[in-house]
Amino acid sequence: MTTLAWTPARVPQPRLLPGHHVRLEPLDPARHGADLWQTLHADDPALWDFLPYGPFTERVAFDAWLANLAQGRDPLFYAVVDPRDGRALGQLSLMSIVPEHGSIEIGHVAFGGRLQRTPLATEALYLLMQEAFALGYRRLEWKCDNANARSKRAAERLGLSYEGLFRQHRVVKGRNRDTAWFSLLDGEWPQVKAGFERWLAADNFAADGRQLSVLAVASGK
Repeated sequence: MTTLAWTPARVPQPRLLPGHHVRLEPLDPARHGADLWQTLHADDPALWDFLPYGPFTERVAFDAWLANLAQGRDPLFYAVVDPRDGRALGQLSLMSIVPEHGSIEIGHVAFGGRLQRTPLATEALYLLMQEAFALGYRRLEWKCDNANARSKRAAERLGLSYEGLFRQHRVVKGRNRDTAWFSLLDGEWPQVKAGFERWLAADNFAADGRQLSVLAVASGK
C-alpha cells in the first residue's frame, strides 16, 4: 500500500475571482438579488427542473432563500457577473468540501438565458475549477440527475470523466433521481487547463466575439 505525501487542501474563502470575460463575486443578496431574481425567472423555464428548489413565485421568498445561501460556507456561493455592466447573470457554488481528503464539488449551477452557451459561462466554470485545484484539492466532482442531459454534456465538455450512476439516489420534488457522477483529478487538470486557456485567449475571438475554434479539453484519461 502506497503512502501519499499528502497535505490536506485549504478551505475555500469567499473572494473575488476575476477573469477576462466574467468575474465571480461572493454571493451578496443586496448587490446581486435584483439581477438574479430577474434573470433566473426570465426566459428559461427549464432552468429549475433539476434543482431541488424553485422556481419562486414571490420576490420575498426568493430574497429569503438567497440570503440563506449567502450565509453558508458549504456550499459557498458565487454570483457570475458581467464586468461590462456589473449585472449578475447566474450563480454557482463550491460544495461537498472535504479538505482532509482533497475532494470538492461544483454544484447548484443556475445560469440565466443571457449567460447560457457563452464564453462567460465557460470561463465562470473554469475560474471555479481553477480555484479548487489552486487550493490543493485532488478530486473535483460534478453530479447531476441522469435525466439532465444539459448538465451531463457540460461536464463532459469541461473535461470531467463519467464515473457511473447511483440509482434511486434521491427524491427531488417528488421525483426519483438517479445521479450521474463525473470527476476530474489534479493530475489531469494541467492538460484540461491548457485547453481552456487556448480557448479563452484573446486571439481565439473574432471582432464580433465569435470563437474561432471550439473548446477542446481532454483529461488524458
